[in-house]
Amino acid sequence: MDISNNLKDFFENKKIDKITATSVAKYLGISKTTLSNYINGDAYIPLIHLNKLCNLFHVSIDHLLGLSKLENYKDNIELEELNPQEIGNRLKAIRKELKINQQNIASLVGVNKSSISRYEKGETLILTIVLYTFCQKYNISADYLLGKNENPHLKTS
Repeated sequence: MDISNNLKDFFENKKIDKITATSVAKYLGISKTTLSNYINGDAYIPLIHLNKLCNLFHVSIDHLLGLSKLENYKDNIELEELNPQEIGNRLKAIRKELKINQQNIASLVGVNKSSISRYEKGETLILTIVLYTFCQKYNISADYLLGKNENPHLKTS
C-alpha cells in the first residue's frame, strides 16, 4: 500500500498546514509512536483511524490508500463513524455483481471465508489491507464501499 508514502507527503509538504503529529495522534486517540508506525509503514492503519484522517485532511480514502491520484471526490461525504452493516451490504452487492464467491475473495486477500462472511454480515469491520487488496484487484472505490460516496468505480482523473 502507498498509504505511508501518502501520509509522509501530507506531513512533509505541509498539506496539513499547522497540524502537528502530536495533535493528529491526539485527534485519533493514539500515541505519537503509533501514528509514527502508520506513517513509516510499520503498522497497518485501522479503518476507523483512516476515516478520521481522511476527514481531517479532506481527502478520499482512495487517495490515501494510493488507489487514486485524485485527492478528493466532489461527491464524497465525511462520515464521523463507519457503519459495518452498510459496508457489508455494499461488499456483498459488489461481490455478486462481479459474480465471485466468498472463497475467491478470501483467497485473494489472504483471509478465511468466514472472515468475508462476517464482513458481509456487518459483524466485523473489514480490515484496511483486505479493503485495499479487494479494491485494487477489482477497481472498486474504497470510499464507495465505506459509504462515503455512491460511485463504486475508482476515479483516477
